[in-house]
Amino acid sequence: MREIEPGWQFASDNTAGICPEAWAALTAANDGYAPSYGTDAWTQRACELVRALFENEAAQVYFVFNGTAANALALAALCQSYQGIVCHEAAHVQTDECGAPEFFSHGAKLLTVGGADAKVTLAGVLQAIERGDDVHFPQPRALSISQTTEWGSIYEPAEIAALSALARTHALAVHMDGARFANAVAGLASRGVRPADLSWRAGVDVLSLGGTKCGLGSSEAVVFFNRELAAQFEYRRKQGGQLASKMRFHTSQWVGVLEQGAWLRHAAHANAAATELAEALTRIPGLKPLRRVEANAVFVELAPPVAAAMVSRGWHFYRLGAAGYRLMCSWATRTQDIEQFVDDLERAASAGPAAAG
Repeated sequence: MREIEPGWQFASDNTAGICPEAWAALTAANDGYAPSYGTDAWTQRACELVRALFENEAAQVYFVFNGTAANALALAALCQSYQGIVCHEAAHVQTDECGAPEFFSHGAKLLTVGGADAKVTLAGVLQAIERGDDVHFPQPRALSISQTTEWGSIYEPAEIAALSALARTHALAVHMDGARFANAVAGLASRGVRPADLSWRAGVDVLSLGGTKCGLGSSEAVVFFNRELAAQFEYRRKQGGQLASKMRFHTSQWVGVLEQGAWLRHAAHANAAATELAEALTRIPGLKPLRRVEANAVFVELAPPVAAAMVSRGWHFYRLGAAGYRLMCSWATRTQDIEQFVDDLERAASAGPAAAG
């Protein structure tokens, strides 16, 4: 008898359930009555904890339902309709948000650039900025970078600082899509890197801080380190349908994961699980991860018959173009999930054409 049933364990880190700390906080918040629309004690405490996390008492914190809204509304706050947003061609804002940044900014154009490991480069950003210099081309106004990237790589503090300095030279604001920001912090924590080092200290103006992928149910935060850019953002959030009436059920989850450090512990667990998965995959002849594991993503290349065999066994995962097949680990990933997946993959590989390494 199989120890576990194959399924969505590695399809994404948002296929896992709500983590225990967030669930307990939701239960506690469900007791009695509280003011609406973010004027409750849970929301005030969540804002305090986010500011403390970033060692920045001046940060403006707003909570929304999902990452697309966090990114799109934040970028809309930075740009006019005739302006442009420089980002990587594989960035989530470009490939997975159905034009939401353009929609909420009323037309600001995404100016995409390439770069290894889904990271923008100084040369690429500069080329995008200088691509047009008159009224016939959108005026570059923002730089958006993803932490971690869609390919699982991490921007180092020095890389962010260099990109921010370039952006500042050309009057661009800097936005960070931090859907997996916690995983980046966990990945660099052994070197003493702190959340502030990966954000405002490196020049980031506004951060979309991920909660869902850290074990929350449906809550993300938009954190403005540049207060001037947050002017009237509360109206933008309301107009965008992102102001929760029972806000405490969103913000209490943040209190649950931030007060005792579960936010970072869960991210560190997901990262460690990805390293464990990558090591387990190497026992299959001819198969190895396509790139170094930096956070909680593992990328492999599989022969089509092998991938099809895994799907037929019940496993779900996605291919990200040239990056290969992506396997994501989460706060809930278990060793037995990894072992069952690798055992099935080993059988599939030995039964058909060898997986390509």
